[in-house]
Amino acid sequence: MIKAGQTIGPDSFSLRQLPLRQLDKPQGDSVHLWHLDFNQLSNPLNPVAGAYARDLSVVQQRAIRRFYLRLLLGAYLGLPGKDIHITHRIKGRPELDVAQSQGELDFSVARSSGCYLIGISSGAAIGVDLEVATRRAGRPLALARRYFSKQETAALSSLDGELLHQAFVHTWSCKEALVKASGVGIANQLCRFSVDTNPANPPGVLSMLDDDPAEWRMMMATPAEDAIAAVAVRQPGIQLECFRLA
Repeated sequence: MIKAGQTIGPDSFSLRQLPLRQLDKPQGDSVHLWHLDFNQLSNPLNPVAGAYARDLSVVQQRAIRRFYLRLLLGAYLGLPGKDIHITHRIKGRPELDVAQSQGELDFSVARSSGCYLIGISSGAAIGVDLEVATRRAGRPLALARRYFSKQETAALSSLDGELLHQAFVHTWSCKEALVKASGVGIANQLCRFSVDTNPANPPGVLSMLDDDPAEWRMMMATPAEDAIAAVAVRQPGIQLECFRLA
């Protein structure tokens, strides 16, 4: 179990192999973080074809992600994946049917470059984001001025070159995770709170217009060499248990 402030690199993700048996639910402040690389997993739509293929249609890719999500959630709830019922809020945030989870599990998902990130909490609101670490926005400061808070934009304006790009991706990932956890949707929300823009600092929420930043905890992870992940959860503390499905 990894506490806030500790380094969470690829080696911190424990390997779990299929088929999954009964999984213990996160306890207390623990958050389970699962990283799935579909290039290393079988294609449930066509098992004999081997690993996931990049030329699958958008609908097929979505079906594969949903298959593995239900498989994982079912292992926590002691149910077959096909019996897991996922609903959506008005803003689109997926969540477990309360009749199945009894409010004991919450989850969030993110995808990037053929990989999938699933965060599981013990019922606390959770959001995760997954980004390519080398992602480069064409005009990061212009995007920051348009979407970020004034506090964040001012901090980013003091940087340039590679430091600016790294700080921008870090900030974007943290904000995406927090918006997902709140379930309010991304539109007009990114400017309503501020996070620490410095990747060298422990991630954290500095201020919020509509909430108490002290209620939130964040952590970052590097599930793969060219990936960064952000986790936001509304609870008193956070400790990560990281897994890789194979």
